Amino acid sequence: MATTLASSKDEGLIETHTYPITTTSDMKPNDDSVDICSWILIGLSYLLMIITIPVSLILCIKVVQEYERAVILRLGRILSGGAKGPGLFCILPCVDTIVIVDLRTTTFNVPPQEVLTRDSVTASVDAVVYSRIFNPVISVTKVTNTQYATQLLAQTTLRNILGTKTLQEILSDREAIAHSMQIHLDEGTGPWGVKVERVEITDVRLPQSMQRSMAAEAEASREARAKVIAAEGEQKASRQLKEAADVIAQSPIALQLRYLQTLTQISAEKNSTIIFPVPIELLNLVKR
Repeated sequence: MATTLASSKDEGLIETHTYPITTTSDMKPNDDSVDICSWILIGLSYLLMIITIPVSLILCIKVVQEYERAVILRLGRILSGGAKGPGLFCILPCVDTIVIVDLRTTTFNVPPQEVLTRDSVTASVDAVVYSRIFNPVISVTKVTNTQYATQLLAQTTLRNILGTKTLQEILSDREAIAHSMQIHLDEGTGPWGVKVERVEITDVRLPQSMQRSMAAEAEASREARAKVIAAEGEQKASRQLKEAADVIAQSPIALQLRYLQTLTQISAEKNSTIIFPVPIELLNLVKR
């Protein structure tokens, strides 16, 4: 069964989407399909339950918790109304089979998957998947073990998605990869009555040789940046020194003051040598 939804847009265009719908009525027979032999067995079960009271009450009365649902199969057929619960209900001995389904969110780890990325790099990636059952009847009739089936599908989906990514994309776009994986898993587990709520990429492991190569590349990049920064600093310092020299050359008094300042700094270092400052003008006379 499918439902078609149409929505009108600008300029008279119409966009149509078809969504498959699965109902529990498609998987259970009508009450008219029960044959006479089945009615006889059901009647005998009622009679047996009445005869063995109160022992039968202990065995036949079941309690379903708020987070659980009970799928009852009577002679192999699902009872009308679908899953039962929460609350108290009674089952017939010998003819009823009960399956308790937990509706709470469950988590499981996807084992580390050795994948070959698009740029031919081997990486080991593992993930965590959060899922829950939203249709107990479908989860019982369509698949044997929903969590195991979801786990196997998660492994193959993870390998398929990572095979289309480069190593840089895997390391930097974990959130996008997890979202894409969640969408693909939800599409695959929907017919099983399972809803995949969230997927998280927990760890990405690289070979030791690749880790050493990446570390060497990062170290070389850092050294190159350090050299560039040091060269830029020396260039700026040389420009400042040139400007200072030009200013001092235009004023002899400034040169004398700089000379005296240098002598003051030297004399403050407790040296054993005594320096007598000589005016620059006297040195000029000696040169003449």
